[in-house]
Order: sequence, then C-alpha cells, then structure tokens
Amino acid sequence: MASRKKNLQGLVAATITPMTEHGEINLSVIGQYVDYLVEKQGVKNIFVNGTTGEGLSLSISERRRVAEEWVTKGRNKLDQVVIHVGALSLKESQELAKHAAEIGADGIAVIAPFFLKPQNKDDLTAFLKEVAAAAPALPFYYYHIPALTGVKIRAEELLDGIQEKIPTFQGLKFSDTDLLDFGQCVDQNRQRQFAFLFGVDEQLLSALVMGATGAVGSTYNYLGKKTNQMLEAYERKDFSSALNYQVLYSEIYQLCDQTRFWSVTDQSHHDSGVWDSNGPTPAPTSESLQGVY
Repeated sequence: MASRKKNLQGLVAATITPMTEHGEINLSVIGQYVDYLVEKQGVKNIFVNGTTGEGLSLSISERRRVAEEWVTKGRNKLDQVVIHVGALSLKESQELAKHAAEIGADGIAVIAPFFLKPQNKDDLTAFLKEVAAAAPALPFYYYHIPALTGVKIRAEELLDGIQEKIPTFQGLKFSDTDLLDFGQCVDQNRQRQFAFLFGVDEQLLSALVMGATGAVGSTYNYLGKKTNQMLEAYERKDFSSALNYQVLYSEIYQLCDQTRFWSVTDQSHHDSGVWDSNGPTPAPTSESLQGVY
C-alpha cells in the first residue's frame, strides 16, 4: 500500500522542461526554477514530464534525467514531486515508474495509452495496474486528458472500484471540461480521501464548487501567487473576489489564443529570470504582457 505522507492538494505547477537553443534539456536552471516557484509563486508541489513539460516528446533518458534533477533540487524545498510516467509502451512506463520510486519521487501519474487505445474500463484499468505495480510504494494518480489521448472512458466509470484493483491509487488529474463527470467522481468517492486535482486552469473556480481538492496547471508557474489568492478568497467564502480573480485570468487565456501558448509560458520565465533560453520558440514582448499578470 502506498504510504500517505499527506494528501496532494492545493496548487501543483505543471513544470516546463527548460531547453537550450540547441534543443538539449537545460538542467542547470532547475534549481533556480524551484526557488522561483516556492519564493515568488508560493507553489510547493510540482507535476513533472506531463503535457506542459512535453514529456512524451522527450526520450526515456531525458525524462529520467529531468525527473532526477527536480527531485534532487526540490529536496527540503518542495512538498511533493509527482512524476508523469505515461508512455505508449507498457515496458517504458513501468521503467519510468520504477525509476521514480528509486530517486525518491512522491508519486507517479499515468495517462491512457493513445495509439492502440483501451476500448473499455477494464482494458484501461489493466494497463494502469501494471504500471502502478512497478512502483508499489508510491501513490498513483490517473491523468485524465481525453482531448489529447482520444480515450473517452469517463473518469467516474474508471474510479468505480479502482482501489480494489490498484491499491496505491490515490487520485485523479482531471484535464477535461466535463464538469458533470468531474462532479460525479467527487460525489461518488467522498469517503475515499482521493485527491481530485483539476487540470483546466480557466475553469478552476467552477471545479472548486464541484469539490476539487487541488489543481495541476501550467499557469501556476507564473500565476501561482494570484491563484493562491483566489483559493484563499474561496475558502473564506468571499466568492465575489474569487470570481474577480478568475475573470482576470481570462485575459491570460485570451492572450494565449492570440499568440503561441508555449511562447507566453516561456516568456514569463524569461522575464522572471528563471532561465535565459527555453529553445528557439519566438515569444511576445514584455510590453505585450504588462498588466496581464
């Protein structure tokens, strides 16, 4: 059974994988990145090698090295480091899960395989069970992102009885706009103390109403402080202020629509001094971001 240090809750930054202008991973800035998240954004949980980190575009060796650096640099600074270990190959996913346990990660997450897709709940559960078994001491999270995987199995259906088959299962990263499905996940599993982590940043306030216990997102890399203020407003039932924060974020997402999303995210790290280069992606100017965050 996975050990329960403390529940994964609150904000979780989906980390970017820093790259050099030559397309190599840039491990040298991850220490600065950790300090920036903790000191400037108030975010002490991270989700590594996920969609934002472009984990599935990295080699297995690169994914291992990135995970190792985050765990090492985050020690005694971050609360939890969750490593995404999903892959099309079951063997590779198991290898990454085992590696995450060996380096001292706090949990692992897995998306559904998306080329030869599982056709039903049982197929998907069988895949997840095999990966979880490779790291039996680590909390296991399912990463539900049907828009990218094309796997349309409802999360609520998957969660029904899942802990009997995957004892280390402790929660869900729900990156979908189907709030009915999300709400049913919460409602039908209230006694299980699962982590219900919402992954659509622009709908977070709605998800809180539905019972979200936390959130995983890319914007918490640079909007963590503001989002924590929204969470605090919601907790003290100041719903007007919470709504104002959420509406403010719409300006960010509108800007992302007008530019390349990764450019906006990368530029925020250039401006904050986290790194000098994150690859050859063109970025908007600092002036274009003024007043937005």
